[in-house]
Amino acid sequence: MAKPMSFLMLTTLLALAPLLCFSLKTKSSGCYLYPQFYDRSCPKAREIVKSVVAKAVAKETRMAASLLRLHFHDCFVKGCDASILLDSSGTIISEKRSNPNRNSARGFEVVDDIKSALEKECPHTVSCADILALAARDSTVLTGGPSWEVPLGRRDSKGASLSGSNGNIPAPNNTFQTILTKFKLKGLDMVDLVALSGSHTIGNSRCTSFRQRLYNQSGNGQPDYTLDQLHAIQLRTRCPRSGGDQNLFFLDFVSPTKFDNSYFKNLLASKGLLNSDQILVTKNEGSMELVKKYAENNELFFQQFAKSMIKMGNITPLTGSKGEIRKNCRRINN
Repeated sequence: MAKPMSFLMLTTLLALAPLLCFSLKTKSSGCYLYPQFYDRSCPKAREIVKSVVAKAVAKETRMAASLLRLHFHDCFVKGCDASILLDSSGTIISEKRSNPNRNSARGFEVVDDIKSALEKECPHTVSCADILALAARDSTVLTGGPSWEVPLGRRDSKGASLSGSNGNIPAPNNTFQTILTKFKLKGLDMVDLVALSGSHTIGNSRCTSFRQRLYNQSGNGQPDYTLDQLHAIQLRTRCPRSGGDQNLFFLDFVSPTKFDNSYFKNLLASKGLLNSDQILVTKNEGSMELVKKYAENNELFFQQFAKSMIKMGNITPLTGSKGEIRKNCRRINN
């Protein structure tokens, strides 16, 4: 009869796992993500990320939503590989130039600060992709949201995909079915879609992202009938028919800097800002029932959000000998 593995043997294996993972050269190395990945190679990694994120959010509350969004926009393109952080250079055309990211993706300087601090503490060890995953969790917690153990061990891509960024990231004017399909293609389901949409409880959106709802939703010169009309009048004061494209509006006007379930309550009151928000209530019974559940039970929303974030963070990561650990998150290593 086999003897049970000793605690010492188990901890030794866990400590050596990153080294074993990197040494495997097979096509499917069998490497996976786990929270203790840096416990031996960079024990202060999580503490450093949290510290820099906390300073950035204290300076500007909006940064929490921006960092959370970076992780989303990274994972939906080529998987969670920090491709969104690459600047254009050589053969790389940056994803920062795509429609979903241009003039709206932000927080890159904060990631630079985190990477700089980590390189001083433990050079060439912590990936930019893991920085994004940790910063997203810390941003959620700092604004009052749930916490979760972030599985780690991702590596960084050596390329970007402008077409993937333009095509894979759900857009404010997409139909419900289009958005659900984009989620399903990444291994996420309707529960994940509704729970992760709840991240819109913090952050801002530009006038250009929802103007059509105020003036010409269906191409007939009429506002969106699913938007509360008094609320629409208020929005029109700062989002005119033309001009003011970059004017910012809270995605959740009730508690815009607090991570809570107000977003779902707003949807039930026909006061979702983006069309992609409101259709969770108006276009599908299953998603509407989930919205109702999360609006009634903040704890249930928090539990599912954490689960869905872990699931999203596991979209086709590079592990083992794939990719690299970038020294500078904005460019591939020489």
